[in-house]
Amino acid sequence: MSKCTAIPPLAQQTFSFCVENKLTALDQAVSDQFGQPFMDGGYFVVDSHLPTFKQTGLPQIRPFIRQLGTKTKPIVLKKQVRLINGKLVLPDKGATYICPMCGKVLHGNGDAAYDLYHLPLGDTYTKLQVSRPRLRCPGKDCPYNYTFEADFKVEGHMLTQQLEAFACDLLSQQMTLKDVAFITGLNQNVVKDIDKKRLEAKYTVNGKGKELIKPEKQSEFLGIDEFKLHNGRKYATVIIDLQTGHVLYLAHTKKKQVVYDFMDFVGEEWMKGVKAVSSDMNADYGDAFTERCPHIKVVYDHFHIVKNFNDNVVTKVRNEEIRRLTEEGDTEAANSLKGSKYVLMSNRETLEQKDKDAAEGKVLSKEGILFNGSEVTQKGGNLDWYRSIIRENDLLFTCDLVKEKLKFAYEADTELKMKRRINSIINTCESTGNRHFIWFANLLKNHYDGIIIHATYKISTGKVEGTNQMIKTLRRKSYGLPDDEYFFLKIMDASRR
Repeated sequence: MSKCTAIPPLAQQTFSFCVENKLTALDQAVSDQFGQPFMDGGYFVVDSHLPTFKQTGLPQIRPFIRQLGTKTKPIVLKKQVRLINGKLVLPDKGATYICPMCGKVLHGNGDAAYDLYHLPLGDTYTKLQVSRPRLRCPGKDCPYNYTFEADFKVEGHMLTQQLEAFACDLLSQQMTLKDVAFITGLNQNVVKDIDKKRLEAKYTVNGKGKELIKPEKQSEFLGIDEFKLHNGRKYATVIIDLQTGHVLYLAHTKKKQVVYDFMDFVGEEWMKGVKAVSSDMNADYGDAFTERCPHIKVVYDHFHIVKNFNDNVVTKVRNEEIRRLTEEGDTEAANSLKGSKYVLMSNRETLEQKDKDAAEGKVLSKEGILFNGSEVTQKGGNLDWYRSIIRENDLLFTCDLVKEKLKFAYEADTELKMKRRINSIINTCESTGNRHFIWFANLLKNHYDGIIIHATYKISTGKVEGTNQMIKTLRRKSYGLPDDEYFFLKIMDASRR
């Protein structure tokens, strides 16, 4: 016995209305297009957004198989594609076309069809099979013939302009080529061509990809640094606007010529508005800027100076002290220095914060049941350990003194104060007689003007270092981009998100 379900009053009214009006507006539209009064269950009609494409039949679902991965590790993508048959509707239907070679009226010559990828629907790809009218010249000796092209087809690729726009939207959100290819059903190389075309339209003159557009706004402070481009000691240089973080220029190599090319690119008038440039300890960049634009001040970054001191003074002095104490037989003092590298390189505020976190029981890594991971908490006693080390070793005590003086120097608000404090650091280093301290004193002397000017222009290469990290992440996500021109455009676009 069949089960009966009562229809609520409102539903009864709706049902009665549908019975009385057998053809609703939607049914009528479907009837006009497909020649049947209604659609079967499981179908719904959506707008194709293609005014000149007329569907001529029901969609057909077919398997879609594509080989991904590599030759040694192939990956087979198995999905479905919805094939929709249709024909191209000419805007000037009934017009007479004349042969451009002999002047006779062209005759119809059947149709020619091609498949175009269109917007996916759910997890199913879409292909349009577009039938296009053909014309031929009736003249006996005239070979002229013509086939109409779909106005919604992308030039050079078998896809619709709507799908291209959809792919551009996904790419603008920093999705990888592989991910966009999976979503749209397009080949990864086609997606790359779409992305490069999009980037060239944004960052090249007239979108032709032949010449970069110049910066829209005047920059007062620039940052410059090199980054690793490929393995085999191949580097590139990036120049950014420190106020916005936008990448203004990229070029191969890390030579002075890059700076000259950048100046030629933006022009002398634009360079007159630049006040200072932040750089690492690479003197070539600074020299190139000041040679052509003497008004520009080169500021050497505080981070790189401290890093040089930690790497070339603190670390080396510590290692030598461990060897000396071991040779003298004082194994207890030598063992106290082992494992103290990062404690000695940290400032007091960091050590105090670590001790505070340890007192509060801060968890650095949670316990993992699945892989037997144990819980890791912050260890305390860092500041006491640091104090005991510098108390027992004169050279390491001097390291602590120099670090505090460096911090104090970079807090100066005038160049005169900065000079006095940097000179004090140089004297302290030279008074030790230690070769590592003397090396650092010479480093400060050789970059003296670029260090002192920080009191006037408090800028750093922090944003440049952040850009370098962004570049590394972009390259890793893409598993490498061999097309450097495309990679540089991707970097410029990512910096403007």
